[in-house]
Amino acid sequence: PGLPLQRGSQATPAGGVLLGCVGVDRAGAWGGSPSMGSAHRVHLQVGRTEVVRSSLHPVFSKVFTVDYYFEEVQRLRFEVYDTHGPSGFSCQEDDFLGGMECTLGQPAQKWLLQVITRVSVDVRGIAGHCAKHFPCCTLFSHLVNRWDDLCLLRATAGPVRWGGHTQGWQIVAQKKVTRPLLLKFGRNAGKSTITVIAEDISGNNGYVELSFRARKLDDKDLFSKSDPFLELYRVNDDQGLQLVYRTEVVKNNLNPVWEPFKVSLSSLCSCEETRPLKCLVWDYDSRGKHDFIGEFTTTFAEMQKVFREGQAQWDCVNPKYKQKRRSYKNSGAVILADLKFHRVYSFLDYIMGGCQIHFTVAIDFTASNGDPRNSCSLHYINPYQPNEYLKALVSVGEICQDYDSDKRFSALGFGARIPPKYEGVQGGWAHPLPPTGIQGVVEAYQNCLPRVQLYGPTNVAPIISKVARVAAAEERTGEASQYYILLILTDGVVTDMADTREAIVRASRLPMSIIIVGVGNADFTDMQVLDGDDGVLRSPRGEPALRDIVQFVPFRELKNASPTALAKCVLAEVPKQVVEYYSHRGLPPRGLGVPAREASPGCTP
Repeated sequence: PGLPLQRGSQATPAGGVLLGCVGVDRAGAWGGSPSMGSAHRVHLQVGRTEVVRSSLHPVFSKVFTVDYYFEEVQRLRFEVYDTHGPSGFSCQEDDFLGGMECTLGQPAQKWLLQVITRVSVDVRGIAGHCAKHFPCCTLFSHLVNRWDDLCLLRATAGPVRWGGHTQGWQIVAQKKVTRPLLLKFGRNAGKSTITVIAEDISGNNGYVELSFRARKLDDKDLFSKSDPFLELYRVNDDQGLQLVYRTEVVKNNLNPVWEPFKVSLSSLCSCEETRPLKCLVWDYDSRGKHDFIGEFTTTFAEMQKVFREGQAQWDCVNPKYKQKRRSYKNSGAVILADLKFHRVYSFLDYIMGGCQIHFTVAIDFTASNGDPRNSCSLHYINPYQPNEYLKALVSVGEICQDYDSDKRFSALGFGARIPPKYEGVQGGWAHPLPPTGIQGVVEAYQNCLPRVQLYGPTNVAPIISKVARVAAAEERTGEASQYYILLILTDGVVTDMADTREAIVRASRLPMSIIIVGVGNADFTDMQVLDGDDGVLRSPRGEPALRDIVQFVPFRELKNASPTALAKCVLAEVPKQVVEYYSHRGLPPRGLGVPAREASPGCTP
């Protein structure tokens, strides 16, 4: 253990994938080729680790995020390279040392779940033939279109075939998998092995910023001072050590100050603040044979306590020296210079804290829908089968009503002339009393159809502004108590596009989301502009939206799907939008007194 980096390696707050190698054969020993897997399979490079210098037993600390979908077969490929230059995203100039394919998880149960996994990789058995050996590991995932290839994934749920060998190893099911590194055509890369460890980090609820320095470290060099770096390990349940972070090397300095770094709470201590942590300090050696300076053990709970008390210092002890010398005290001291804990709240945190989701539906009553008395009309009420408006309304509304305690939805209509004078209403008209539950909205819709005159145009901006005014009043309360969802059901392209873009940009600063469902067979190409998936939406004046709050769904693509699938597609982005809004405002769930973005030293909100 104890492997320096080209630069400090930092874990992502969300957790993810740790890669590590121990024992890698030298490049070119078998004339290995970077190409792996069958030629027809397409893989997407997820990322690559830091480069570990001059080591045949590298342990990588780089962290990636990998989403685990229980209902899918997710193929992963790990490739190890000996790099010759700066660590870029391409491996074309690097020497291929071997690789391994596996699946993240194999469907074996009947329920569905989605978690984030942390995967650590440990490669052993690299036989070196050169003095300088700079291995790095690259992670690929099987490139999949989650909608188009879903059936294909289910059909190919068997073991992965690679180079004539069957690789049916599931990381999640076994938690730890050790397999040989393979070269082209399935040949073993000597005795090199790779170990992949899966760890569920879906419970991640924050990240920690840490900054360490040391003083009066032992001098391990004859003609200069030590080049220290620090490694932070987590002690697992099996008493094994899991590398959490490795600092950069500070050259020629016995009083180093290392750069601050961030790690997720789950990466640091598995969200258990009393879990033991072990810190090792090394003197860097360019040949990879680093000199051990000392170590100490602590916990995250202790870190917070001593930091608050201003006594965050530990003796850096070399156990061998302590046994041999009675007068030995330490090999220096390590000081925790800074500690900040950032709590990251989830959608469920806000809901369970009492945040109410208010649902407003706005229905298009323009003439382009057709006469409701005609069976060809999109508004035609068939006694045996709901029309597209009703299908979309019920599918989404039944989900949203569970998050609204009073179940009283607002129902708006636009694009029609209403009695008694049959004049248009700017901003749409509202049902006299908020209907109770989704069934109340359905009844209100059916009752008003014979009474209004379908007209036009399809102006959406006034509807958005109407709901935004209510959301603006909620914003001023400074609490995470009310969030608003506006569902717009329309059959055509919005006619006031410029005003709609302006209204959406303003609404992106408010606690609200907008879902637009396109009903019928109109050309909705221009509507995709409002959905910020292809870039940041801007107002006509060039002002960017603060958040992506719009989800556009053409109903015809999901008309044959189950109500559950429709609701999942339409509402998929709402939880993220809720969290983004309150995180940006620095508002925690109700009942918690510390703002979400506050980072008080040592304090856990």
